[in-house]
Amino acid sequence: MADRQLYRLHASICQTLANAKRLEIIDQLRSGEMPVTVLAEALEISQANLSQHLAVMRQNGIVATRREGLNVYYRLSNPKITQACDLMRQVLLEHLEAGAELARAEKRKEPRP
Repeated sequence: MADRQLYRLHASICQTLANAKRLEIIDQLRSGEMPVTVLAEALEISQANLSQHLAVMRQNGIVATRREGLNVYYRLSNPKITQACDLMRQVLLEHLEAGAELARAEKRKEPRP
């Protein structure tokens, strides 16, 4: 039963990360805390759109906040988040390379006119 709950939580985190813009947010925050205004500018999206993404990420424990005056600063809640994203990126790149290698091999087998 506890395993099922863990699977559900794991799936929820993966759903949160299964968004290109949220992965960009993680990439921007890997260097450290940023105010919303700077983050929105770096990502070239509106603050309203960014706030929606950050709210989902905050609900799932991906980011944490700190308020200083009128500014809200966001940071990754755990450095292992970037490690997990980096690992998945490596898997993706290896997968793409294997596909490209297969395509090159098939091209070499094509009969020449």
